Amino acid sequence: MGSLNRLAGERTDLAPDEVDHLQALVGAWGLVADLAMSDLVLWLPTWNSGGWVAAALVRPATAPTGVPEDVVGTFVPRGRQRVLDRAAASGRIVSEPNGAEAVPLHVGERVVGVIERHAATRRSGRLEEVYHDLAERLLVMASEGRFPPRDTDWASGSAPPRVGDGLLRIDEQGRVRFASPNAVSAFRRLGLARPLEGADLAAIVTRLWHRPGPVDESLALAASGRIAADAEVENPSACVTLRSLPLVPGGRPEGAIVLVRDITDLRRRERALLSKDASLREVHHRVKNNLQTVGALLRLQSRRVQADEAREALAEAGRRVAAIAAIHEVLAQEPGDRIDFDAVVDRIIAVERDLAAAYSPGVVITREGSVGIVATEVASPLAMAVSELVHNAVEHASATSITVVPVRESGDVRIEVRDDGRGMPEHVEEGLGLQIVRSLVEQDMRGELRFDAPDTGGCSARISVPQDG
Repeated sequence: MGSLNRLAGERTDLAPDEVDHLQALVGAWGLVADLAMSDLVLWLPTWNSGGWVAAALVRPATAPTGVPEDVVGTFVPRGRQRVLDRAAASGRIVSEPNGAEAVPLHVGERVVGVIERHAATRRSGRLEEVYHDLAERLLVMASEGRFPPRDTDWASGSAPPRVGDGLLRIDEQGRVRFASPNAVSAFRRLGLARPLEGADLAAIVTRLWHRPGPVDESLALAASGRIAADAEVENPSACVTLRSLPLVPGGRPEGAIVLVRDITDLRRRERALLSKDASLREVHHRVKNNLQTVGALLRLQSRRVQADEAREALAEAGRRVAAIAAIHEVLAQEPGDRIDFDAVVDRIIAVERDLAAAYSPGVVITREGSVGIVATEVASPLAMAVSELVHNAVEHASATSITVVPVRESGDVRIEVRDDGRGMPEHVEEGLGLQIVRSLVEQDMRGELRFDAPDTGGCSARISVPQDG
């Protein structure tokens, strides 16, 4: 797509709306290439009328290519390929005895480009005859500016049906005149027992529709070939997509093409993923609830014991359990292998605010900055480390303000916990909390832990952990 825009801007005098039309055509012309069993090359007239520049190429999925080299960007002087010149001058499709064919593309009265068709195979059966007949009609519509149909965005669709997936030829009354073998197989999987050819397609898909709720109105319209649209037929047996394209060469309705694709296995995998996602959410939710229950029991037990050391140990254990629960609370909302660590930090801060009243009444704990998304396997030990540092500041710093500053720098996750308290003494023996932090940071996460004494006072603890993305 980008090459067409660039070449049109650099080598032609085409207007933006003309380039947009060509972009839409290139987004949908894979259908024509498959039906024609031919390579298609889009040639644009250069701004000085000196020749033609190849702006796009599509190869068929139904036949071997006849254009093995990538010709996009190639310039051909006027007179070198007379079939292009004749098509542009006459405004009509030109065919030559050697099999070359050129289709002029109109936007209004102006020829804005020419499609050169390179046939790769000869007709050998009914399937090929139908394909070629439909390709001729689509090329006429493309020349007239009727293909692709307006008000559709087929170029941006994900995994659209191709000719090889299944094709139906519908007449003006909405009856199936031809059904490819793959199309027949798709409808057999939906549960259709009667012959498909000769049947009213709209009536068939309406009868086969078993999804809860009313039948989608666009389904019948698409199946009858009245509108260009995508639709889906689903029942407990299978799921099939339809893409309809009315045929109006010369402005005369001549039925429609309906592309068919069996997406049953795709839908089954999507549902399995949704079920797995829901199961993961439920697991994390239950783990979070269980951890919160354990934390509550530890706090309850700490109130009952008489020894100060035991009471403090139980309270510390409860706080650490709460830090782990914060991870699972976030994963219960968005399970996966990556997690929004800012949300985890906010939950840790909320827990520490509740505990701060026992140590430093009035202390303010805030977060400044953002680290964004981190891997789940890093988030758990990192959350524990941050929780220990914040609690250490709450318990020992006699601070009025504690700030957690998470940032991402050069692929590393850096988290600073700073306070305005009394600072760390020069020689201090690390307690259990700091030993846990150092072990988590340096051994589990292969990171770095550093303590600084800012000029403004207080203490700053910095964690730096390698983290890609």
